[in-house]
Amino acid sequence: MTSKWLWAIVAVVVIGTGIALYFMLRDVPTEVVPPTVEVEEVTTENISIYGEYVGRVRAQQFTEVHARVEGYLESMLFKEGSYINKGETLFIIDPLVYKAHVNKARAQLNKARAQAFNAERDLKRIRPLYEQNAASQLDLDNAIAAYETATSEVVVCEADLTQAELILSYTQVKAPISGYISERVADIGTLVGPSTGKSLLATMVKSDTMRVDFSMTALDYLRSKERNVNLGSPEGGRKWDSYVTITLADGSVYPYQGLVDFADPQVDPKTGTFSVRAEMPNPEHSLLPGEYTRVKVLLDVLENAIQIPVKAIEIEKGATYIYVVRHDNVVERRFIETGPELGNFIVVERGLEPGEKIVVEGINKLSHGIKVNPIDAQIADESSNQ
Repeated sequence: MTSKWLWAIVAVVVIGTGIALYFMLRDVPTEVVPPTVEVEEVTTENISIYGEYVGRVRAQQFTEVHARVEGYLESMLFKEGSYINKGETLFIIDPLVYKAHVNKARAQLNKARAQAFNAERDLKRIRPLYEQNAASQLDLDNAIAAYETATSEVVVCEADLTQAELILSYTQVKAPISGYISERVADIGTLVGPSTGKSLLATMVKSDTMRVDFSMTALDYLRSKERNVNLGSPEGGRKWDSYVTITLADGSVYPYQGLVDFADPQVDPKTGTFSVRAEMPNPEHSLLPGEYTRVKVLLDVLENAIQIPVKAIEIEKGATYIYVVRHDNVVERRFIETGPELGNFIVVERGLEPGEKIVVEGINKLSHGIKVNPIDAQIADESSNQ
């Protein structure tokens, strides 16, 4: 009995030792921790597509003020550099000679009218006599010719008087447009006029509305046509207009928007570009002719489009992929088709649906089919900023 118990004890010890060695030496499976990634939900919005170019501001209208008659410049009636309304008198040219021409033309007109009155009276007297055979046909014909000659002379003298008065009015040089005027070109007392070689007196700039000239590439033009944007033509059938904004030299954005009102119908073969012009309102006269600006043109509005961060995409062999997180937190590597890149974002044209969640941070540690620990990117940013 003692021997049997001894063997039983030895057997139990051996079995216990074996079981202990099994649990001690077996491979313990390591727990796999899913990687933590930041995700965003896919949404849609209206996305504006812009083109950016270098532009130059110029006045809508630049007009030279010339002397239209010859004479000595008598006076200047404006302050140089000031704003002038259309029709204001700017200069006075000595009018004495031209007043004399008006007086002479008026006197000749009065003389012609008197002769016409006398000729009419003679005709009225001779016509009854002719009807009574008391005057000859020759007398009547001469009276009619004298009357018609006199009335024609009246018309000629009236035209001469009108011309003389018009030339006299040119001695008062008036502003042809409303705008800012330059300093005078001719000094007071100078003989000016078309025949003297000194007809230019000043220049005026209309600055209530300014024009911005810039150049677009032929490729931009073709793309705008694809988007049904006819630059320089009235827009129809769309909810938006191709407006223009500009950035000034100090980096500030000009507060008013303009519209493209002209596009050159042909491309310059030397540069491969075509000229475009936009009109910008300038009520405060803060835009100055000649300054350079950055021009931003709205070329298209993609309605209900999807855009995602550029950092969320992965490019392999020319194809673009993203990681979509399914409801069971398993990622799916998916091929997508992309559109325009707008800063740090890119438009997705095909491959994504609103409401899906994509990985925007941590794609370098992912592969198709693995499970992840998704964290909302907005919450992660708020936590990192605290």
